[in-house]
Amino acid sequence: MADNSFSDGVPADSMEAAKNASNTEKLTDQVMQNPQVLAALQERLDTVSHTPSSYIETLPKAVKRRINALKQLQVRCAHIEAKFYEEVHDLERKYAALYQPLFDKRREFITGDVEPTDAESEWHSENEEEDKLAGDMKNKVVIAEKEAAAAAEEPNPKGIPEFWFTIFRNVDMLSELVQEYDEPILKHLQDIKVKFSDPGQPMSFVLEFHFEPNDYFTNPVLTKTYKMKSEPDKADPFSFEGPEIVDCDGCTIDWKKGKNVTVKTIKKKQKHKGRGTVRTITKQVPNESFFNFFSPLKASGDGESLDEDSEFTLASDFEIGHFFRERIVPRAVLYFTGEAIEDDDNFEEGEEGEEEELEGDEEGEEEEDAEVNPKKEPSQPAECKQQ
Repeated sequence: MADNSFSDGVPADSMEAAKNASNTEKLTDQVMQNPQVLAALQERLDTVSHTPSSYIETLPKAVKRRINALKQLQVRCAHIEAKFYEEVHDLERKYAALYQPLFDKRREFITGDVEPTDAESEWHSENEEEDKLAGDMKNKVVIAEKEAAAAAEEPNPKGIPEFWFTIFRNVDMLSELVQEYDEPILKHLQDIKVKFSDPGQPMSFVLEFHFEPNDYFTNPVLTKTYKMKSEPDKADPFSFEGPEIVDCDGCTIDWKKGKNVTVKTIKKKQKHKGRGTVRTITKQVPNESFFNFFSPLKASGDGESLDEDSEFTLASDFEIGHFFRERIVPRAVLYFTGEAIEDDDNFEEGEEGEEEELEGDEEGEEEEDAEVNPKKEPSQPAECKQQ
């Protein structure tokens, strides 16, 4: 039998290996001629070669040592920044005391305990300014007479009815929390105050919701305390961007009998295994309500991490508390009229417009690059362009 392991003095294994190598080389040539493959490879190379971390790894040890020194300086800067924000908190407390007499008078006007004087209630709108410039005094007299006649006929309720409840309806972040059965309760809300922590105490603020006597609970005030931290995290000091809310405490609502909207009663049938008899039992289960705001989820303090849903709920709670403090309480009348909401919407639209404009500039730069680089292969995908 002939030995097939050799052919013309060349081992069969070597011939097979050479054949496979030739096929692999042809396949590689075909793949490398595919523009999509080239684009993917180029993108991968760009990513690897241009990341800051990969660049730092290439630096000499002496340079890395100096970079570490810069990081130490950065940590010290973060601690100085934390002190800055602590002093800002002290300033907020100081000026809150100056604002409070004005907010107290606001409450008196809202509740109707005090009627504003003519001087206090004088306000010139843009339309009134246009009338003044036009100088049409005759029309003004007619309008004034009509307004006087209408005022004599229309009702004159006490204060500004449903002031805070209207704000809840106007602000999406708050209206999403309010259920239909919450509305009659919120109509009794007379004031919302912000109280800052005392000097020397841990940084925090308290939201106070003041209610008139009502048929739902006996508390005159419901409170929500937000605890804050203004210090760099030891594990990640470079993430410090100022004070952050880290936890919050609510309060116990003393509900009157049958008026607790945070729970609902359900009926459930139970069948006895032995006798086969059926009985109906009632039990209370949690119910969606704005007033769950005063029974917040607690941040984990034992080192255990919260699940994703709990983290989202807690973050939303912190955002709402911050919004009350920074926007709602200081500018309540503008959220009642809707003017502040329009300003917020205009600001958001402006940000979106800037993003679109920036994207357009980037596209323009790409087109310009194409013009100044005529040697670039027309079949090469845009993603392959060097950054």
